[in-house]
Amino acid sequence: MKVLIKKYFDSFVHIIFPHNCANCDSDTLHQDSFLCSKCFTLLPATGFFDVANNPVEKIFYGRVKIESAASGFYFNKHSIMQNLISQLKYRGNKEAGIFLGKQIGKYLNDSERFNTVDVIVPVPLNTQKEKKRGYNQSLIIAEGLVQEFKRPILNNLILRSSNTESQTKKSRSARFQNMQNVFEINKNSLFDFKHILIIDDVITTGATLESCCTVLHSLDGIKISIASVAIAQ
Repeated sequence: MKVLIKKYFDSFVHIIFPHNCANCDSDTLHQDSFLCSKCFTLLPATGFFDVANNPVEKIFYGRVKIESAASGFYFNKHSIMQNLISQLKYRGNKEAGIFLGKQIGKYLNDSERFNTVDVIVPVPLNTQKEKKRGYNQSLIIAEGLVQEFKRPILNNLILRSSNTESQTKKSRSARFQNMQNVFEINKNSLFDFKHILIIDDVITTGATLESCCTVLHSLDGIKISIASVAIAQ
């Protein structure tokens, strides 16, 4: 009888407060789920977190010194990943960032390559964009990530000293030029001899992350790793 009552109650709650898949809008999912089981299986996982010399790490070869780097998923146009990232960045859906962050946190927990990380540092957002959006999407991702990968978030270690034009439609060389001397270290947040994990949403050329790493290397004995939700193909 209790099981039957709960079933009817859950059905009633679903009618009053409908809960749909964030990708396909199906209502056939658990109340606590973000994606339906079908869409969850469509997430294009890379498997990079356990692999040394993976494509993300190769992006930074000869550019900046890093310990490890990985992206959780592939990013393609008109894909489920583009839809979720777009919801986070342009449609105010913070829950998408929390969900994606938790998936990356699980990958980090399962990998021994990141177990010496001391602190999580989200990539700072252009201040004008953050004011318009109301939040930094990399920080939202980090907040989801640390629910699984228990590390403190340090949101003010890297400061954005200047705003730049959007990277979206720029060529590879223009992206690098656009990110020159954009970041600086917060002198009140010294973190010498620590292992820092930088968090970003999507890695394309790596220009933004390279700029972040460059300023972080001004700290003594620093180690840097990188994790992102996705890597563009």
